Amino acid sequence: MAPPMQHVVEQVTQRIADRSSASRAAYLERIRAAGAVGPARTELPCSNLAHGFAACSGPDRLAVRGAVKPGIAIVSAYNDMLSAHQPYAEYPAWLKDAVREAGGVAQFAGGVPAMCDGITQGRTGMELSLFSRDVIAMATGVALSHEMFDGALLLGVCDKIVPGLLIGALSFGHLPTVLVPAGPMPSGLPNREKSRIRQLFAEGKASREDLLEAESASYHSPGTCTFYGTANSNQLVVEVMGLHLPGSSFVPPGTPLRKALTEEAARRIVELGRGVDRTPIGEIIDERAIVNGVVALLATGGSTNHTLHLVAIAAAAGIELTWDDFSDLSAVVPSLAKVYPNGSADINHFAAAGGVQTLVGELLDAGLLHPDVKTVAGPGLDRYRQQPFLEDGELVWRDAPAKSLDPDVLRGVDEPFAPDGGLRVLDGNLGRSVIKVSAVSAEHRAVTAPARVFDDQHGFTAAFQAGELDHDVVVVIRNQGPQANGMPELHGLTPALGVLMDRGHQVALVTDGRMSGASGKIPAAIQLTPEASAGGPLARVRDGDVVRLDADRGTLEVLVPDDELAARDNAPAAPGAQYGTGRELFAAFRQAVGRADRGASVFAPPTAQPADVTA
Repeated sequence: MAPPMQHVVEQVTQRIADRSSASRAAYLERIRAAGAVGPARTELPCSNLAHGFAACSGPDRLAVRGAVKPGIAIVSAYNDMLSAHQPYAEYPAWLKDAVREAGGVAQFAGGVPAMCDGITQGRTGMELSLFSRDVIAMATGVALSHEMFDGALLLGVCDKIVPGLLIGALSFGHLPTVLVPAGPMPSGLPNREKSRIRQLFAEGKASREDLLEAESASYHSPGTCTFYGTANSNQLVVEVMGLHLPGSSFVPPGTPLRKALTEEAARRIVELGRGVDRTPIGEIIDERAIVNGVVALLATGGSTNHTLHLVAIAAAAGIELTWDDFSDLSAVVPSLAKVYPNGSADINHFAAAGGVQTLVGELLDAGLLHPDVKTVAGPGLDRYRQQPFLEDGELVWRDAPAKSLDPDVLRGVDEPFAPDGGLRVLDGNLGRSVIKVSAVSAEHRAVTAPARVFDDQHGFTAAFQAGELDHDVVVVIRNQGPQANGMPELHGLTPALGVLMDRGHQVALVTDGRMSGASGKIPAAIQLTPEASAGGPLARVRDGDVVRLDADRGTLEVLVPDDELAARDNAPAAPGAQYGTGRELFAAFRQAVGRADRGASVFAPPTAQPADVTA
């Protein structure tokens, strides 16, 4: 018998369901109407269908023409510039062979763009990054729009890519869909050593060659980067939401087990496409699955980017998720993992300690996860207590260790690293923001200091290098919100801010931009909304204003009388941020994008208005 649900988890789930009842019902009506049409290509006129198999040959041509075998779409974010996506080069051939052997037919339906935030950090290209999520969603929609398919395989790993694939697939929520991961690269230079050299470089105590050597020893081969940023948060969260095969998130690329899991995903989508345990993605992602994803994120100190992405994913399924839901869940979900930047271990160490399967077991037994959910592996989250193995070349699943094999990396609910999930919402006269404190020492969680205001990160860097910030300071970087410039990550600020903290100063960051999944030891109030360029109070903060950030009390405020703050003129938006490096192509996105606390999406929020469904 499953243990009773933790009461706050149950309450938050219920209020999400109540809040979303009309929009969720309308969404389910739409996808169920689409699903009732049956195998789509049987309804296509002959000319349309002929176009659909014109490029096929051999048995695949006969299968598509016959319109009997399940048709499976492959949508891939492959490119060979991203280490995490380079392994996908071989996947389409593997998947097509496995689908064919299982009695279906797979077609490569479309590719989606995949940019690397690691390459674009601190560069103007980063201003396209968040918007790429919605481009990926639209590209996924284009790939699935041909009405040829009975199921889909989505290939993607990193940052905006997995959320974009999911948002796009949810517009085709009547289709069974399996996400197919690629796995992490082997462990390289320890992350703490990499951070130490970054700080030395920021101080001028290490050369560019020293820094490049350290970075290339950290990011050194195909596979996902091994720190616990957004890419690995994606993998863990979607597995706990039931969208991966159990245990598949952190199996390394280039291994027999990785290939076996990829082929098994192909076999499974054929079963789902035939109607065996048919579970469309729009039915899997319900209120319980969303809460499970949030709980897993919080229990492991995952990426703050998911306070945007999970909100947007939920909205695509007709569900309204709010930052208050994150905050209330964080208060009762204990911190069970220490993976960099929250600790010294990397994602491979986490997997070796028991990984997702041991984590799921701990959270289920504590009533912190909903067990009665639908998954791509079948009904019930208990299946995700099992991990995959190869026995005589055959893929099997066995129960994972019930307890962590390394309590320095992964712990149980009865001995957590901290009693809460470390994600807080800050409110005050500057607006609303989020902060992740799982890597912030207790003595640094409350900072009161004069503000130094910048309109971009380059101004901050220049001031740091000039020695102007060697004192207690709250660094304010504004005009970095979604309407201003696409809400770039500001992770490149971390080394210099770390230097100031290590010199004994009180230091904090306040910004309407993002700080990425690598948020670390600096208390950072991020994603502040309303943003400065939309007239938010941050536009009226001046150098020298005293700012108080208190993560324990959940407050963020500038110590200026409200009437004085309101009477000030807004600072002008930083000039010259709209053109070059493709930024002019996204002007319409900047005009249409919503607030950070609504997912910073260009798509409309959930609505109760059902849409027409046509065959």
